[in-house]
Amino acid sequence: MSPPPPARAAALDTLRRVLDRGQPLDEALTSAAGRLEDRERRFVRAIALASLRHKGSIEHLIARYLSRPLPKSGRDAHLALLAGAAQLLFLGSPAHAVVNEQVNLLGQRSKFRGVVNAVLRRFDRDGRREIGQPEARSHDLPDWLARRWRARFGEDTLSAIAGVLWQDAVPLDLTVKSDPDGWAARLGGEVLPTGSVRIATGGPVPDLEGFDEGRWWVQDAAATLPVRLFGDLSGRSLLDACAAPGGKTAQAAAGGARVTAVDRSPKRLQTLQSNLDRLELEAETVAADFRNFDREEVFDAVLLDAPCTATGTLRRHPDIGWLRGEADVAALSGAQDELLDRAAGFVAPGGTLVYCTCSMEPEEGETRIAAFLARHEGFRRAPVDAAALGLPSDAATAEGDLRTLPSHLGERGGMDGFFAARLVHA
Repeated sequence: MSPPPPARAAALDTLRRVLDRGQPLDEALTSAAGRLEDRERRFVRAIALASLRHKGSIEHLIARYLSRPLPKSGRDAHLALLAGAAQLLFLGSPAHAVVNEQVNLLGQRSKFRGVVNAVLRRFDRDGRREIGQPEARSHDLPDWLARRWRARFGEDTLSAIAGVLWQDAVPLDLTVKSDPDGWAARLGGEVLPTGSVRIATGGPVPDLEGFDEGRWWVQDAAATLPVRLFGDLSGRSLLDACAAPGGKTAQAAAGGARVTAVDRSPKRLQTLQSNLDRLELEAETVAADFRNFDREEVFDAVLLDAPCTATGTLRRHPDIGWLRGEADVAALSGAQDELLDRAAGFVAPGGTLVYCTCSMEPEEGETRIAAFLARHEGFRRAPVDAAALGLPSDAATAEGDLRTLPSHLGERGGMDGFFAARLVHA
């Protein structure tokens, strides 16, 4: 039999790098598929995304379809089943091609070829019906997240979140410099209640109308909300403490702020500057670890988008749930406190500090703000008005902070889970 196409081999390598070596998906894709043609790379990415997005439900059926679990020596066979099932059930790939090529990935001498053949044929015969059941969606959430979110939000909200995360076609959100209605019409999308323009994904972003002219940039609807908490930024100074990849920097600059953007990665700052150049926006960029950033100046507004577990971004980054664990939540809290304390020193009297994370975990949001206010008597919380942001009332917490869920705007494709608190310096 002929060897499988390089794309399917690269997909298996990508999954191995993510699940066994702990590499982020984008890094794994670059390593495994960087030399392939664009069309093949897109296919590798599609296989990897579907495999990781639906890993839980596929694994649930693999366990049912196997008479006994595969041994450690059968790890490649297990990954071949995961990738093969994703192609059969979610990508619509022809069954004969999937089965033959996933089997061939194992090599002629593998003793697991027959097992992979039989189980994938079972997926083709029964898998679509069984995986289409509503209860199957909850299996796709990693156990540690499902347990935490069930206890915190309840079964109904967990089910709504799982339903959004189940969707393979994640829409693309754009922040436009002006005329959102016009750009929605040009790009065949819609203007969300939050003000973002949402379009269906498909094709390279740089090929879309308006990209080269710098009329818009890609930014999830939830990620636009922290900057909006500052209100009118015209003529005000703003410090973006952890700025890359730069969507919020661009948003503040487009709003008329005098922005100083700090990030510890020179490479990521170069990308940020390139985007600002395309958008014809200006900001001062500083390559520095914010914990060591030293300047006498204070600012009218300080934005701290702190490093976090990013559990709110599973819609677009399904690898996150399998790369993170509960230990990571606790491990980041110390750094978040340190960054918050540092940010507080740059807020002018009467100025505003907005702290945000793309995490769903209270230890990285509500708990950090409670601890901060206990340490800093000169700051007070300025409650968030969810309706003014185009969000349902439950997007504001009882304490007055912002808490978006993937299930918000669920009928339109959902949004990232985000936390933000607005704090005013007396």
